Amino acid sequence: MNEANKYRSGFTAILGRPNVGKSTLLNALVGEKIAIVSDKPQTTRRRVLGVMSMPQGQIVFLDTPGLTTARTKLGEYTQSAAYEALTGADAIVVVAAAGTVGPKDRDIIEKFSKRKLPKILVLNKTDVASREAIARDLQSFSIPPYDQYDAILPMSAKTGDGVETLRSLLFDRMPEGPHFFPDDMITDQPEYMLCAEIIREKALTHLREEVPHGVGVEIQRVEKVSVSLTEIHANIYVERAAHKGIVLGKQGRMLRSIGTEARLDIEKLLNTHISLQLWVKVREDWRNRADDLRTLGYVRERD
Repeated sequence: MNEANKYRSGFTAILGRPNVGKSTLLNALVGEKIAIVSDKPQTTRRRVLGVMSMPQGQIVFLDTPGLTTARTKLGEYTQSAAYEALTGADAIVVVAAAGTVGPKDRDIIEKFSKRKLPKILVLNKTDVASREAIARDLQSFSIPPYDQYDAILPMSAKTGDGVETLRSLLFDRMPEGPHFFPDDMITDQPEYMLCAEIIREKALTHLREEVPHGVGVEIQRVEKVSVSLTEIHANIYVERAAHKGIVLGKQGRMLRSIGTEARLDIEKLLNTHISLQLWVKVREDWRNRADDLRTLGYVRERD
């Protein structure tokens, strides 16, 4: 088999600070929404796997929590999940937001520039950055110690501008390898976890201040009531009693908004009608409790 016809496959880790668009990029690369997105930092709490399959090969993407300083046990878990994605990676994509690159972004970019594997620096969110700012960023990363990347790519994961170029750049850098996953598989996340994340996404969309960081979602039961209807029961956990009232809202309006929007997305995901039952409960300081983190799926049994 000649070089052009070899089946290529490999793993690519997506890394960067919080809120630079890593999950939006993963969804764009895979072509389906498999990672929740919001304008809140630390939306991604787990490693999210996405599969892009083509006749000539397969790239397995690993979206990671934003790299930052851990302040809770949950934070320690998310940072561990981010760095674990590097184990066995065949390439890395480091993401920064064009026009708003700061010292912490530069530290991360410099750190990963030293990795001895294919790497691409993505300057994301060009749809909201000026041409002058993008040009300044490109210039600043063309000199040492940032010049070790295979490519620096300005792009917008939100609009899709540059996504195909990134796919091609990565595919060219994949080694010859096996067919890791079936062609119709786009993620390894079980459906119940995807449902929990959709509910959390809607909570993040509506809630403000410190409340979103203390929100966790647990799916209690999924029951197929009929051929066309599935009933889902879920708990939304908050860390303080005062936050419970905020999530419920006046006369339960906030919770109904969260539930309605989540139900519509879950119906699209599962391709069936959904009856979604939500309860709000208080679990004080759950982000620092190993048992609670395990219950909510953030810590594996072996941890």
